[in-house]
Amino acid sequence: MNIRSILTLFYFFICYHVFAQQGTISHVVTHQRKTILCDVQKGENSYPAWGIFPKENYPVRKVTMFVTLGSPDSLRTAHWDYLDHILLRRKGGKNGPVLNYELGRMLTPYGSIYNKGWSWKWQVDVTDFAPFLRDSVEIVYTHSGFEDKTVGWALTVDFEILSGPPVVTPLGITALWNKAYKYGDVNEKIGENLLPITYTSSPGAALSRIRIQHTGHGMDKPRGCSEFCSRWRELTFDGKTVDRRDMWKKCGGNPLYPQGGTWVHDRAYWCPGDLQQPDFIDVFTKVGTHQVALQMEPYTATDNVQAVENISAYLFQYSAPKQKVDAAVESIMVPSDEQRFSRLNPASAGPKISFRNLGADPIRSLEIVYGTKGFPVKTFHWKGNLSFNQVAEVILPAEIQEKDQENVFTVSLLKPNGKPDAWPTDNKAESVFTALQKFPTDFILEFMTNNKPADNRIFLINAKQDTVFRKKGSQLATETMYRDTLHLTEGNHSLSLVDTAGNGLQFWAQPENGDGHLRIFDLKGNLIHAFESDCGNGEMFSFNAKRGFEMNTISTQYAFSLYPRSVVDKTQLSVVSNKKSEMTVLFMVDGVLWQKHEYKSVQQAVLNYDLSHLPSGRIIVEVLMDGISRFKGRINKR
Repeated sequence: MNIRSILTLFYFFICYHVFAQQGTISHVVTHQRKTILCDVQKGENSYPAWGIFPKENYPVRKVTMFVTLGSPDSLRTAHWDYLDHILLRRKGGKNGPVLNYELGRMLTPYGSIYNKGWSWKWQVDVTDFAPFLRDSVEIVYTHSGFEDKTVGWALTVDFEILSGPPVVTPLGITALWNKAYKYGDVNEKIGENLLPITYTSSPGAALSRIRIQHTGHGMDKPRGCSEFCSRWRELTFDGKTVDRRDMWKKCGGNPLYPQGGTWVHDRAYWCPGDLQQPDFIDVFTKVGTHQVALQMEPYTATDNVQAVENISAYLFQYSAPKQKVDAAVESIMVPSDEQRFSRLNPASAGPKISFRNLGADPIRSLEIVYGTKGFPVKTFHWKGNLSFNQVAEVILPAEIQEKDQENVFTVSLLKPNGKPDAWPTDNKAESVFTALQKFPTDFILEFMTNNKPADNRIFLINAKQDTVFRKKGSQLATETMYRDTLHLTEGNHSLSLVDTAGNGLQFWAQPENGDGHLRIFDLKGNLIHAFESDCGNGEMFSFNAKRGFEMNTISTQYAFSLYPRSVVDKTQLSVVSNKKSEMTVLFMVDGVLWQKHEYKSVQQAVLNYDLSHLPSGRIIVEVLMDGISRFKGRINKR
């Protein structure tokens, strides 16, 4: 071996050692604001793109795929909740083998109420596919649906790669069930297609991981399967049940709200406006032959037979975990400005984090050191019993300290099981968060109930988690205005509206529930904050109360109510603001302007509109205040 070869090997060893010990983050963006449209002829449209990923010998610790959908630059935002797939089609260039591994599953939002500049970012862990995300890789985003080409999405797909020692050694992949299977059809029973799969473990394999993406679609009788029916799914391994769950998801808590459609309706293991998180089922195995089987709850439809169970499942074989004690921060949920945690923020107290066990030994204890940069750190001693690859969520004690505007919160995991961590690099994390809004200590809380006040409750807590104000549903009358003047002490507070039915104070598809609102005014009568009425499970607002503080009236606040939104001929728009503005109200049908109303010097108004001459279907109402769009809502005309 010549000196150049020796130096090359030495350089590679040094680089590998540095990457493994320190960890670096790199990004591969395959789709950059790509305009995504439907193909009405085929019902789906594919968007392939190539990315250059790390070489085969590059040490990969974790791969996260970020998916962003936004309003297109030159089109209106798409309307419907369609099922989209993100596939790893091939690896190794155009002549590489076709793989078609599903990396992610996007259920698009009802986007008709989103303006230019809007976007939302989701993420999913795709580390299991790291052996295939190497060199030249083709990633395909397949968009389904039948909307015309006047609407679409701006799509970005970004892979974040953390270098470092792999948690386990990948030893193979087996495709299990990958198809849209009919459900409830007597002529094609799902059990006849979901056949058990037998495989032989690879040499050195000690762990089998089943990764499943599964959503239900269609609308049959009598149960509304598969989109609107709950049904169980059972996974067995060598004849033993290793996972059983109801395939149902509550949607009223979706971080992305409101949307322009029936976003609050619970569904068959998915919600509109969500990148589905796959199910991971780990089974430690011995060398030999094994069998995996999947069973769906028996069901037979009686009419409109169209239910489909769309399943994508793979079995990954791995070595045993390489380290005995290995913890990693999964996320900082509170405090955070990340969109996915918007339901939990801004928060006044109770930082919330999650961490994962990546070691063979259960984690029974560790120290969590946390705090906002620029303030003293705190230590929390966690105890539990967290097995391999499981995640623990922890609410940490203490008020969240902050300076004005932007802050950075840090967390570190120390001494898992009283021992040094195998790879400390992923034991630390930071989150960026914005300081709480300043509020006066004295203000007026205005609560207008709808026709279902028993579903609601309001409570206000201080930084010590003491409840200082409360209204229970049992105390509330229908369609009643409550105005309470509150006098608070200085400090952080959180005001929460809870809706136990998951449909908020107003939901366009349920006009019979009425129209409620929750708003805050200062003692001079100026609007200083308005809750979103179409909020599903509810909404939380945190603030910092300061004695003698007066709100900045230069920054205008608005509150709108459009009711009813499911109409035959008439609707009503109300607006409240803290200053007078010129107002324009637009009624649009499929991008075409049908009505335009202009008003001078509006601060508080109730306006009635006759829609009898407009066509049936979706109508978008947009309100501009001083030329800036401040409200966009959907009406459905029968």
